[in-house]
Amino acid sequence: MQGQRILIVDDEAGLRTALFRALDRKGYQVITAANKKEAETISQCEKPIDLALVDLRLPDGDGLDLMAQIKSVHKNCEVIILTGFGSVENAVAATQAGAFHFICKPFNLDEIMVLVERAMAHSQLQKENLQLRSALHKKYQFDNIIGQSEAISRVLEMIERVADSESTVLVTGESGTGKELVAKAIHYNSPRATKPFVPINCGAIPGELLESELFGHIKGAFTGAIANRVGRFELATSGTLFLDEIGDMSPGLQVKLLRVLQERRFEPVGSAKTIHSDVRVIAATNIDLEKAVEEGKFREDLYYRLNVIPIRIPALRERQGDIPLLFHHFIQEFNRSRGRNLSGITPEALDVLLSYSWPGNIRELENLVERIAILKGHGLVDLNDLPEKYLRSPRVKFADPSKIEIPEQGVDFNSAVDQYENTLILRALEKTGWNRNQAALLLKLNRTTLVEKIKKKGLRPPEAEL
Repeated sequence: MQGQRILIVDDEAGLRTALFRALDRKGYQVITAANKKEAETISQCEKPIDLALVDLRLPDGDGLDLMAQIKSVHKNCEVIILTGFGSVENAVAATQAGAFHFICKPFNLDEIMVLVERAMAHSQLQKENLQLRSALHKKYQFDNIIGQSEAISRVLEMIERVADSESTVLVTGESGTGKELVAKAIHYNSPRATKPFVPINCGAIPGELLESELFGHIKGAFTGAIANRVGRFELATSGTLFLDEIGDMSPGLQVKLLRVLQERRFEPVGSAKTIHSDVRVIAATNIDLEKAVEEGKFREDLYYRLNVIPIRIPALRERQGDIPLLFHHFIQEFNRSRGRNLSGITPEALDVLLSYSWPGNIRELENLVERIAILKGHGLVDLNDLPEKYLRSPRVKFADPSKIEIPEQGVDFNSAVDQYENTLILRALEKTGWNRNQAALLLKLNRTTLVEKIKKKGLRPPEAEL
């Protein structure tokens, strides 16, 4: 209550005084105005107004017009309309224009105080909702997807391009790469950001229950359906539905999902009532859906309906340059949340992490940092703090840094790095007889990434140059 400000606008001095005293005793900050002009001047001040009690008919104007002006400046301000000319038409007009309540004079002070408390509670709830939305938007801004590598930069660029659209998005990538984080970034930077983001893991729910989870059911639809249940599609109305692990969905349910995507309507299990679906769908999977289609495990028509905008999240081993950034980001997170004081990582320990294949991707790295934060607590992370499996991981043998000579005229850094990358790729290709699949495995790269690099660099087997 402390700090909440109420504006009273009424030309009856006695009523203004009575309301002022009653509200002042309750601890509110109260300002009064005798007419529309005075109220307009007050409303232009920087201090927020949480509630306005406004007479419907003022000497110099209309109370509903004043309400609109106040609300345009003070977005979360609630308004209670006071009037000596009570009618159903006036009450309807006031509430349609945005009034919290409409009350006729003369009224009991206790009655108005109850209304004031309700209006203040509603105003506070509105503020909290806005703060929550702001926090969610900040949490899922693009810069919260950590990384500077070319691979993750392409993902961020794609998110920015598709966020404003209504198109279905298919996010692919290995487990632990952050597919849900990408889905949330799309949602919270879209026009649907203030509406629900509803996730469901299609692989975690038994097939016979998933239909009910998605579309809801009515009482008695099946054994155990003791009450009506709202499904995720309905919960996500006007917002975004995130279908994680879509590749695990049964063929029968795939047909029903396809129909919803095509016709924008569905029926709860056991019901004949059709519900319109205003939902943006983002799906995700860690399996190769194209291969699943070829094997007859996933419907081709549903695949193309989902794959309108594909976004592939690179594995962590494909963006090793981001590992130091991610490691320090998680250190800061766990220092704050667990009250720890880790200061960084030694070059030797970082070298081990850079050489590791990260089968669990970012989730595995986050779990590792959390473990170190709990067990170590403070100081620099060194080799002794890393679990044995990371130390056993085979590492690339790099040239001895002490033998690298930089000529007096300097060296082109980018050219040197590019040349070293070419050497690594060529050695892997030579070792595997130019089998790109095997070379990609040796380099712990995605095959398509390796193929792109080979094309971009113009690398060819020796016999091709004859």
